[in-house]
Amino acid sequence: MARVRLNVAERREELLRAAIEQIEARGVAAVRIADVAAALGVSNALVLYHFSTKEKLVAAAFQYAAEDDLAHLRRLLGRRSTALRRLRSAVRWYAPTGQAKGWRLWIEGWAVSLREPALREVARDLDREWKAALAAVIAEGVAAGEFTCPDPSATALRLTALLDGLAVQLTSYEGAVSRARAQEWVDAALSRELELSTRPAAEDEAPRGPDGSPGAEPPGDGNG
Repeated sequence: MARVRLNVAERREELLRAAIEQIEARGVAAVRIADVAAALGVSNALVLYHFSTKEKLVAAAFQYAAEDDLAHLRRLLGRRSTALRRLRSAVRWYAPTGQAKGWRLWIEGWAVSLREPALREVARDLDREWKAALAAVIAEGVAAGEFTCPDPSATALRLTALLDGLAVQLTSYEGAVSRARAQEWVDAALSRELELSTRPAAEDEAPRGPDGSPGAEPPGDGNG
């Protein structure tokens, strides 16, 4: 069957998705241009036309994955709900016990970024934007009187450090910690950081409307 002709942007996106799949399956060190080409049934030359080296393809693939993760995070944090509900939704999605799919990919990326400056920049930018987004919604919740947090930026850093560390434990060391226990630790850390320990759980979890009053949670995108 003849392949559908794609424009340049569509072809690049197809190649990047294939590269991410191959990296997840084989690892950054083992993946080859030929693997990406074979996965799509195209020539090596086509891949090299869009990405002149494997290093450029890998860096672009991680950039693509980072932008996808950040877009999903913005959707979660942009919902019409309380800051607390949006924050919990984002943290639970990002946590290694949630629905985020790319932990093996990012653990590979962290390791390779020690030697690859371009990939290190991608990882650093994703980390910086993730922390900034969390800090912003925490500050919003403080301003609205939903919870207490004297330093939203420091809280965002501590939460992401915990989530990253748990991701390594769950992904790399099978059996080191159960998913249920990891989720308990994440929820407990968030409660401590926001000084929620004395607040009834029902108050935190009850669905609320756009104005913060009790009501049904607005429909999401089905991923959070």
